[in-house]
Amino acid sequence: MSASSNDTPVWFITGCSTGFGRELAAAVINKGWRAVVAARNPDSVADLVARADGRAIAVCLDVTRTDEIKAAIDDAYAAFGHIDVLVNNAGFGYLAAVEEDEEEEVRAMFETNFFGAAAMIRAVLPRMRERRSGHVVNIKSVGGLVGNPGSGYYAATKFALEGLGEALARETEGLGIKVTAVEPGPFRTDAGRSLRQTRHPIEDYAQTSGTRRAAIAERSGKQPGDPARAA
Repeated sequence: MSASSNDTPVWFITGCSTGFGRELAAAVINKGWRAVVAARNPDSVADLVARADGRAIAVCLDVTRTDEIKAAIDDAYAAFGHIDVLVNNAGFGYLAAVEEDEEEEVRAMFETNFFGAAAMIRAVLPRMRERRSGHVVNIKSVGGLVGNPGSGYYAATKFALEGLGEALARETEGLGIKVTAVEPGPFRTDAGRSLRQTRHPIEDYAQTSGTRRAAIAERSGKQPGDPARAA
């Protein structure tokens, strides 16, 4: 079945190289729906697109780059005509006590986790408003509900996205656009690959921030949550 003759929902999913993004893209494709599978390296998702029988495209997307957002959105419209569901999944973590932070790491995390997601939302809203239909799904974390030692800055990005999503839901509820927050706990999402840690630990925080960093590193890949079931 060609993409042009298919009237199934169109999902645009960011951060599809691994973890939730990859599993969600696979689930969408397996259901026979259409998918825009976004990753900084499109080759990493080529296998997903290959099995979609014309119902999926891969796009190169770093959500911190305005030009890549525009190009990816344009490719989605060219292929499928519209976007029904935007899933903001791209992001990474950084572990440090508040005093241990490296400003460039914190700013980079905010650029991806918050400002990148906000830019994606702004990019899809005009046509969703025009169609009076759409759904924005923000993949966040329990870290968007509670701040723990060593993850204050990461939690701050997710708290920020939480507030943005709550406001957006109220702004668009009369326009046919829905907003959903997904706040997972520990899942086996290959987070260790995208999890950064402070390079300047302070001994006084060893029993708080340091202990939690060590525990997170130790259980990487052993978390109880299965991302395929989550998808």
